[in-house]
Amino acid sequence: MTMPTTVSGNRGLQLEQNLIFEQDTPGMTAVDLPAAPKVIERLGDMKSTRRIGLPGMSEPDVVRHYTRLSQKNYSIDSGFYPLGSCTMKHNPRLNEKMARLPGFADVHPFQPVSTIQGALELIDTCAAWLKELTGMAAVAMSPAAGAHGELCGLMCIKSAHEANGQGHRKIVLVPESAHGTNPATAALCGYAVEAIPANAEGRVDVAALRQHLRPEIAAVMITNPNTCGLFERDCIEIADAVHEAGAYFYMDGANYNAIVGRLRIADLGVDAMHINLHKTFSTPHGGGGPGAGPTVLSPKLAPFAPVPQVVKIGAGFDSEEHAGFGTAKQSYGRMKGYHGQFGVFVRAVSYMMAMGIDGLRQASGDAVLNANYLLARLGTEMTAAFEGPCMHEAVFDDRFLKGTCVTTLDIAKALIDEGVHPPTMYFPLVVHGALLMEPTETESKQTLDKFIESMLHLARKAKAGGAEAAFKAAPMYSPRRRLDETKAARKPILRWTPSEPEANGNGARQAAE
Repeated sequence: MTMPTTVSGNRGLQLEQNLIFEQDTPGMTAVDLPAAPKVIERLGDMKSTRRIGLPGMSEPDVVRHYTRLSQKNYSIDSGFYPLGSCTMKHNPRLNEKMARLPGFADVHPFQPVSTIQGALELIDTCAAWLKELTGMAAVAMSPAAGAHGELCGLMCIKSAHEANGQGHRKIVLVPESAHGTNPATAALCGYAVEAIPANAEGRVDVAALRQHLRPEIAAVMITNPNTCGLFERDCIEIADAVHEAGAYFYMDGANYNAIVGRLRIADLGVDAMHINLHKTFSTPHGGGGPGAGPTVLSPKLAPFAPVPQVVKIGAGFDSEEHAGFGTAKQSYGRMKGYHGQFGVFVRAVSYMMAMGIDGLRQASGDAVLNANYLLARLGTEMTAAFEGPCMHEAVFDDRFLKGTCVTTLDIAKALIDEGVHPPTMYFPLVVHGALLMEPTETESKQTLDKFIESMLHLARKAKAGGAEAAFKAAPMYSPRRRLDETKAARKPILRWTPSEPEANGNGARQAAE
């Protein structure tokens, strides 16, 4: 059915919104400012000869503009987001309140240590929780996010090898089922990368990994649970083989939210693992916060942890700021200013203390339960990429669309019309036409059932045939229809430029589009 057009361009309460620069009325202002005092001009020929380009608008127009823009955003506060807990998961408002407490929100890194004892104690408390949960010997708190934590772990590994006379180890092994940042991080650290294939079950091919182990190998980086949503059950065997070869075992902890409180990382033989606090312990990116990637370390790597480090002295705390001194004699140095993302630490401590170990264990269990619920219900019409249960995310391939002329992208676009943000598409790369769904632990069964109903409807509609045109036209009800995403990525228009006005007054807008 063709959507009706309107004179205004509006669709009901979905109001059409021009760029703010297109709403300019010269001389209009939302405030009254005193006349600028006369001054001696010192700009010479650099003095501006035209308006600075800020639009003249009344206060109601400004408020309406930004309110309408906010209403076009799809957020975790407005609906279900099966894209993944690293980006979209409910962020308890209590944790936001804690992060805004005076003394936390206004603490400054240049304050004397004696005036920030509470902040240092909070960092130490967060570190203590992470060490207790993982069973690891130490934790570097300064990494800014996941990939930064990976870099921290590999720099510790590199420092340890060099200290042990093993600087000839220049290769890192990375399975195909690992996160894409893993090989990038290894390369940034100066290592060559060799890929390890996945087996038919979507897990590391242990036999292939063993064949790659040799004196030049510095480390193995394994994401567990992996990007296929599966637990690498051969972790201990892999760790033993890697250690026997003189290398270190790095585990990507981005999916730690699926196993927190269920097992100790140290028991898997892990030497280093970053933890995305913004994924596992509140503050997801979509909640408006930055990332934080503390990296837990084994006893062999703990001495090489970066500075600064919070150290306990008597009844108080101090900050070890320089490598080569005190507790940081073997530290590889500083990788970030100050003590990391303090606001995320506050939220994480608030979350962990509110949940307790029993609550954290239940949260990881609920994440796995929700994903397996999707896997079981959707498996009646869609094709799971791998047999058996999953962990925190369910992965489907596009075999159920074979012969329909409907693609994974078409399904995702049609989901927008259903009022749901699409899940991750075409990733992991080892799954053809992948749809990766991560419901997280914060969603109710009622929400999942509504999502399942929409997915099953679309799958059946595609299989029934005759609906290809409808799928290709989707989304129909979004503020904007399907865009040329390839062109947008290769030739983005990043700056609005005015053009000669046309009779309908829309020349600038048309030029921008």
